[in-house]
Amino acid sequence: MHKSIIAAAAMVVGFSSAALAQDLTVGVSWSNFQEERWKTDEAAIVAALEEAGAEYISTDAQSSSSKQLSDIESLIAQGADALIILAQDTDAITPAVNAAANEGIPVVGYDRLIDDPRAFYLTFDNIEVGRMQARAVFEAQPTGNYVMIKGSAQDPNADFLRGGQQEVLQNAIDAGDITIVGEAYTDGWLPANAQRNMEQILTANDNEVDAVVASNDGTAGGAVAALTAQGLEGSIPVSGQDGDHAALNRIAQGTQTVSVWKDARELGRAAAESAVSMAGGAEMSEIEGAVSWTSPSGTELNAKFLEPVPVTADNLEVVVDAGWIDQESLCQGVEAGPAPCD
Repeated sequence: MHKSIIAAAAMVVGFSSAALAQDLTVGVSWSNFQEERWKTDEAAIVAALEEAGAEYISTDAQSSSSKQLSDIESLIAQGADALIILAQDTDAITPAVNAAANEGIPVVGYDRLIDDPRAFYLTFDNIEVGRMQARAVFEAQPTGNYVMIKGSAQDPNADFLRGGQQEVLQNAIDAGDITIVGEAYTDGWLPANAQRNMEQILTANDNEVDAVVASNDGTAGGAVAALTAQGLEGSIPVSGQDGDHAALNRIAQGTQTVSVWKDARELGRAAAESAVSMAGGAEMSEIEGAVSWTSPSGTELNAKFLEPVPVTADNLEVVVDAGWIDQESLCQGVEAGPAPCD
């Protein structure tokens, strides 16, 4: 009760009143912290919690849904007043949500859908991300044989992205201008699995592939590796997302076409603010920017969607200007690339 009163006061007077939230602890359960992407998210969460005077504790499930359940039990035992969960498996996470609810601990479903009304869904508009990916690839290659390298089958985002991609490509498919010659989920979103899938699709099609719609930068990296082994890198458009530094460098080098940038700093800060507010007694519907949203299963959820930005060779300056990546890292190995690497 003492913690709730303190947190509520912090929520009312503003996030800058660090001392008022000093007794709050926010636990974060990462699905697989080895991905480059999550380091940036964590830094943003930690910075926002420090600003609020709240404590940060975390665990890494290492791509194991069973470990994630025990991790969350540990976070609860350590006194977490709110949880931010990047779910490894949206179905397997339910017992953890039950455990949190039984203790009166609010949950933020971070970037991946937890299909439960007791979890506040915070993410970017992933259907629009899929549209942005397909638009960029389609602009570069409006006809021919397309390959769809999807995300993990256990992550609802994979199908949200795929749905957005299909919206953009459907007319060209119906007209016979595009043929999808290969499509595969990528177990765990792991680049090595994406590379293996891409290699198999290339073999099955005698390398007659004209475009690759990969659903994130990790899978894009795997696809590019497979293309490179066949001497096809740079001649086939490839999409991605997350703004990984390696992917942005590939765009500068010309081997990746687009990375839909979801500023993880913005998402991390929003997660910390939401967790602190809910720990202080705020309703999910009271979170700034919250909307009512119906999941594909028909579940009514409170959610907040942030806006993504497609980054291509035409606007690479945007990530440098935002301090997301420095020019040296962006342009490493690039001799005559697009601005700012020209």
